[in-house]
Amino acid sequence: LFSIDGFRWNFSELADTPAMDRMAAEGMTAEYLQPVFPTLTFPNHYSIATGSLPRRHGLVGNSFPDTERLHWYDYKDRSTVQDGGWYQLEPLWVTAEKQGLVTAAYYFVGTEADIRGIHPTHWRAFDPEASDSERIGQVLTWLAEPAETRPHLITVYSEDVDEHSHWYGPDSPENSAAIQRVDQRLGQLRNGISALPHADDVYLIVLSDHGQATYDVSKPVFVLDQVVDLSGIRAIEGGTYVWLYFDPQEKGRIAAVRDQINLRWSNGRALTPEEAPAAWAVVDRDRFPDLIVQADAGCAVLSRPEMAHKITRGDHGWAPEMPQMRGIFLAVGPRIPRGKTLPAARVTDVYPLISAILGLQAPHPIDGDPARLASALLPVR
Repeated sequence: LFSIDGFRWNFSELADTPAMDRMAAEGMTAEYLQPVFPTLTFPNHYSIATGSLPRRHGLVGNSFPDTERLHWYDYKDRSTVQDGGWYQLEPLWVTAEKQGLVTAAYYFVGTEADIRGIHPTHWRAFDPEASDSERIGQVLTWLAEPAETRPHLITVYSEDVDEHSHWYGPDSPENSAAIQRVDQRLGQLRNGISALPHADDVYLIVLSDHGQATYDVSKPVFVLDQVVDLSGIRAIEGGTYVWLYFDPQEKGRIAAVRDQINLRWSNGRALTPEEAPAAWAVVDRDRFPDLIVQADAGCAVLSRPEMAHKITRGDHGWAPEMPQMRGIFLAVGPRIPRGKTLPAARVTDVYPLISAILGLQAPHPIDGDPARLASALLPVR
């Protein structure tokens, strides 16, 4: 399972991607992969891993509080990332290990944590200095192990495209170069798999968690503290959104703050969890904010002017129905039909596919639909 962070559904049109083109011809693709809300890395990766929406699995953002709002999870804090107590549903690798399979991870959200008392057999603490080539090399080493120790499920992750599309913009030469580099790593992986004596038994799934888009610089940035008093409120933000968590004694102000924002803002909306679109699957409890301040497509919002560094040349975090937030899905393997293009799928639909391939039984209710991807599998030979 090769995750390419931030690879928008049509990024292969911006650069030569022969490895992806070949994979599409030899396997199965979806028109695009629909992310969950919010369109951020950690919620979407864990939805892939559990087949469930954030309201079930608990990773509702890249940073969020526990139910009592006494402790905070943050994707940059190793102590929280590696604390299995934050992950409310069992991911694929834990289920596989419990059912007697060996798993390995060269990065994937949740693989650093001890979840249900279980890690992948092989795993790495995230280190951005590890090159994609090094990561792919280790995957091929695992795949070359003898049958009795060879992993049955391997995850590998690349942030190269996400970073360069953030720093330079999705349409930049720098991002096109990153797209080409990750395609070359995919080629390295496929060539390495082809050289294995058991190559015909290997499945490869390539996907992304979300897309990337640019800001419309003609639209002014909306700054919350210029229209509302933010004292007693904690803001979590990404340029495309601000999530507001009110101190207990300030909760009586939620409706008033919402109304003040909406009165002054024409390029987005402040919403309570109950007012959020049903497709976002937000619940008014636990880790979600008291107020979601969501910018319209291409627009920006900040809590305070000094948070302007949150606005980058390319970004995500807009509503999942924005076309530029869509990701990719490709697959090859023994039971994968050749040259088949499926309609759009959702990130949660990947879980039933992998479960069907590995013969896993989900230990919890899932939101993924087996009819979208798993039903396309060819009969067992």
